[in-house]
Formats: sequence, structure tokens, C-alpha cells
Amino acid sequence: MGDQNASITVEVYSDVVCPWCYVGKRRWERAQSQFPTAATQVIWRPFQLNPTMPEEGMDRRIYLEAKFGSQDSYHRLEEQVAAAGASEGISFAFETMRKTPNTFLAHRLIWYAGQHDRQNSVVDALFKAYFERGADIGSQAVLADLAASAGLEAARFLQTEEGAANVKAEEVAGRRLGIRAVPYFLLNKSYGISGAQPVDVFLGAIKSIRARQAEDQLTRK
Repeated sequence: MGDQNASITVEVYSDVVCPWCYVGKRRWERAQSQFPTAATQVIWRPFQLNPTMPEEGMDRRIYLEAKFGSQDSYHRLEEQVAAAGASEGISFAFETMRKTPNTFLAHRLIWYAGQHDRQNSVVDALFKAYFERGADIGSQAVLADLAASAGLEAARFLQTEEGAANVKAEEVAGRRLGIRAVPYFLLNKSYGISGAQPVDVFLGAIKSIRARQAEDQLTRK
């Protein structure tokens, strides 16, 4: 059946310090799991929310006060995302997070993981470490350990500049597509979904693409 052979490529533009990106990842995976016969390739693309962040990162309290005016304003947002995360099995531990990191090195690691078929595992490890344990994912040593936990040896890579130009080019490509907020899911380069939408939205997109693919196969017969 053409329906069973449907193939979907999903490019996910995200940042590893974006809590809604973590929630969106889980929601997409829940939707995709309802179509086990559909071949799906997920590619993680970079989008730095704080591209001018100092390389060493920044005290999170100072950063939040500068961006939101007060910690109280952000705490209200944290409550919202914590509730959404709980429904997806995510235990956000915002109180453990001391630093807002520069994420460029983490995006380079994600790019490298993509060369070794470890991208999804590495992205998951990064999200879990930052949001559930407060790890400093701007640290080269921390990133190397997280990569190893996901089955990827990356310590030597992280000491080089390999992949830097690739990450910059991918981010520029995303902004040229008009992406201004993340997460952003681009399905088969034609169907865009902005935000950590409810599972039903992702399901609708998958069904629409599979129906279109089935029609295309019939017209070719």
C-alpha cells in the first residue's frame, strides 16, 4: 500500500535552551508513534535564541531580569511550561539552572551527531541535562560527557572548529525561510508547523502528507 510506504522528512529548528522545543519534541514523537509504518527522518537544525550571548554564558538570574524585566514575569512562564512538560513526562527543574549558556557549541555537537546517526539521542540528552538537572551545556567537558552517554565520542571534535561554518549556514537558511521563533517543524520542505503544537496538529499534518503521497502514487500508476 502507498500509505504504508509514506516517507516524511522533518527538519526541526530549535534551540537547546528553549523549553517549548523540548515539549514540542515529545509531542511530535507521540504523534509520529501513531504511524509506525511511516518512514520518518528527523533532522535537527540550529536556531540560536541568544546569538550574542557571551561564549562563557551568563548568570541566569541576571539574564532573565534583563530580558523579562523581573524574575516574577519569567516564573509565570515557567509555571506554564512546567505544566505542559508534566503532561509529556518532562520534569522541568528550573530551580537547578544557574547559567544561561551560549548554545553554539551545543549546536555544533548536534551537527556532528548528525554525521554519525546519533542526532536524536544527543538532542534528547542535551534537553534532559539542561532542563531536568541544570547542567551547563555550554561547557565543552559537559557536552563531551553527554555525547558519550548517547553513544558518541566527541571530545576531540569539540576541541576543533569543525562544523562551525555548517551550523552558521544552516541557521542562516532557517532565517531566510522566515523562521523567527522555535520550535519550527518543516515537513518534507513544504509543510511548516510553528510552536509546540498539540499532538492533534502534528497528526493532522502527517495524515495530510500521507494522503497527498498516496494520491501521487495513484496518479503515477
